[in-house]
Amino acid sequence: MHGLPPSDDLIARALAEDLGVEAARFLGQMSADPAVLDADVTGAATVPVDAGFTGRIVAREEGVVCGLALVERTYQLLAAASAQPEVSCFPLVAEGADVSLGDAVLEIEGPVRLVLVGERTALNLLMQLSGIATEARRWQRAAGDALTVTDTRKTLPGLRALSKYAVRVGGATNHRVGLHDMVLIKDNHIAYSGGVTAAVEAARATQPGMQVECEADTIEQAVEAASAGADYVLLDNMDDATLAQAVVAVREAAGDRRCLTEASGRVTFERLLSLAATGVDRVSASALTLARPLDFGLDAT
Repeated sequence: MHGLPPSDDLIARALAEDLGVEAARFLGQMSADPAVLDADVTGAATVPVDAGFTGRIVAREEGVVCGLALVERTYQLLAAASAQPEVSCFPLVAEGADVSLGDAVLEIEGPVRLVLVGERTALNLLMQLSGIATEARRWQRAAGDALTVTDTRKTLPGLRALSKYAVRVGGATNHRVGLHDMVLIKDNHIAYSGGVTAAVEAARATQPGMQVECEADTIEQAVEAASAGADYVLLDNMDDATLAQAVVAVREAAGDRRCLTEASGRVTFERLLSLAATGVDRVSASALTLARPLDFGLDAT
């Protein structure tokens, strides 16, 4: 439903940096070798090779669960690389479920050394994505149905696709994925292109099939962007009173054509209700994808 993006490369790199081995080992590019588990020097010294593990991943705080499939995939790649029996993962809640402190979200059974080697990578992914999903849900619930909350391109390097997946799981909306899938004209583009109208018209001419959004620092720029044919006008760093005036002005300038408005800059959780009252269509905030991870732990049973 939410479209979990491919993640094998990321998981392989995470396992590799934890074990100090090549990422290629976890991508089927090297022969499987049980000795890969010996890179965990603590486990190799203290845990019997034939010991089994049964346990649960438990929420250490309230939030939204996101990334359960990544836990299972982490163990699949690790088992294949080390020629070990696969770890069995049994989700106890659905992806996107609200959980409370102490709730178990996943049962795990398998060789104890394998489980412990993959524990940190699996939990890191689950924690990072769940933190984003939790913040996304918190913001969209507070904003209400009339105001759409979107993310931004401010994501941890290499985690863009998974971060935006987590935003969707949380119930908020993705902005553009990157520089390639939507035109977003900002102040520097305007300065180098000769003005708002020139920038919008150039974007329309070179990318006729794409949506065009144009940043505006003033009501006058917002009206110009709408008049020039922008699909969205990004109203940047405006106070509530100015924002409300700009929203009205953009709709009047667009006439019968659909032109949506977006508030950006100084958008905080505490400001959501007052932003909704301005009539703006959506807000964008980096707080979603830069959210604090949600804490989970692996407990033996």
